[in-house]
Amino acid sequence: MTRTKGTLVAEKKESLLGGFKAFLMRGNVIDLAVAVVIGAAFTNIVNSVVKGLINPVVGAFGTKDLESYASCIKGTCAVVNGEVQGVQLQWGLVLSSVLSFLITAGVVYFLMVLPMAKVLAKRAAHDKAKEGIAETMEISELEVLKEIRDHLVAQRGPIVGAGMGATPSSNGSSSGATSGTHPTS
Repeated sequence: MTRTKGTLVAEKKESLLGGFKAFLMRGNVIDLAVAVVIGAAFTNIVNSVVKGLINPVVGAFGTKDLESYASCIKGTCAVVNGEVQGVQLQWGLVLSSVLSFLITAGVVYFLMVLPMAKVLAKRAAHDKAKEGIAETMEISELEVLKEIRDHLVAQRGPIVGAGMGATPSSNGSSSGATSGTHPTS
């Protein structure tokens, strides 16, 4: 069977599109998209908390805005025509960003990670207990079956063999000749 170049190109495009579609339909991509959207919304909340609550509290001890704290390392930091003269370290901006990060990390940990870890631990303990119950049931079923087997072997009595000496084995099944006759038959 021969193929033309057009057929190969069409199959390659279809496989590329099929692969891309499979990539998009995987749960990881959708989960990641949801996480990005929620993260962006959450960032706005954290920034509002820092600018609306944290900065004014810090500002009560100094300037109104935490981000406005700065130190001059070269020259004078005077504002001339809307431009700052000299080299300025804006450590208040860095401190504000660090506080935003710490608040975000704290909220994510205490409101999301910690509760999810507890839920997963409970689920693991429940699964382990369920597995232990199933294992116990299997063992009890096996013990009951062994008792039934032993009882049946005891009811039959000894098997009289045709000269081969059939005797019950340690697991309750008879070994030796199978053509023996049972005393009741």
